[in-house]
Amino acid sequence: MGLLPPGAVGRRGLDMTARVGALELPNPVMTASGTAGHGAELGAYFDLSGLGAVVVKSLSAEPWEGNPPPRLVPAAAGMLNSVGLHNPGIDAWAREHLPALAKAGARVVVSVWARSPAGYEEVGRRVVAVASDRRAGTVVAVEANISCPNLEDRGRMFAHSPDAAATAIGALARGLQGSDLPLWAKLSPNVADLVEVAGAVLGAGAEGLTLVNTLMGMSVDPLTGTPTLGAGGGGLSGPALHPVAVRAVYECRQAFPSAAIVGVGGVMTGYDAAEFLAAGADAVQVGTATFAEPRAPRRVLDELERWCTGQGLASVRELGKRGPGL
Repeated sequence: MGLLPPGAVGRRGLDMTARVGALELPNPVMTASGTAGHGAELGAYFDLSGLGAVVVKSLSAEPWEGNPPPRLVPAAAGMLNSVGLHNPGIDAWAREHLPALAKAGARVVVSVWARSPAGYEEVGRRVVAVASDRRAGTVVAVEANISCPNLEDRGRMFAHSPDAAATAIGALARGLQGSDLPLWAKLSPNVADLVEVAGAVLGAGAEGLTLVNTLMGMSVDPLTGTPTLGAGGGGLSGPALHPVAVRAVYECRQAFPSAAIVGVGGVMTGYDAAEFLAAGADAVQVGTATFAEPRAPRRVLDELERWCTGQGLASVRELGKRGPGL
């Protein structure tokens, strides 16, 4: 899938091209789902076409209200969130938000979620319909957020069980039939054996892995003894998550040498991005940093380019050759 615009070679002569499985991108830096809005919100701060891709906030087949406020609270090295996957539904998103991304020239990764396997299949069919519309923006991949409530399994998350994860991904893959969109599974670090879950989703139809989603956490007001987030617990993201995510990328690259892998978790600098790439990721996503600094994804890309140039690399992909067994 060749989607390289002019300028894939960086301003310093460094080849910044990234290959994430079948997908070719001008560089390896993306936004992270849930941290950059539904559309082109960050376009007020930098040129979205200059990123490898924009990953939109997770979408379901129908609108979803999400969790009660407060939804965000700061943590010592990041933040806790309990947004609850609030979204307008994929059809409304395609009408109201995708055109702005298309106008900005962004390559779009559609993040999706559902509460049941049937829901994943349905949202997959709707993604295909959106992506096949010639008026739509350039949808380049689908990221399955399977770290969400599974109402058919007493509220457990699909990603916490290899069998449940495979069932969800298999259903989404069926819904995506008829398209050539790569499917990535975004996995949870809150499991005993992440490699086992990764193998299950790759076997069920995922081409790649997005590693990782947030760690379960909680903040409590000591004056009242009650959680500070409206829904109780939440997910910890930011720098505290980074070493956990790096290990997940490293171990999954060892186990699955040919899988597409995207590293996400605590990418605050170009060095953090380089660490993910050296650990075995094909690309990275910048998320929590964007809340304090909306231009963070563009800055991380610039810093990564400068760092690689300073190391005498001709291509950013040379970092991957330093990874586990590559």
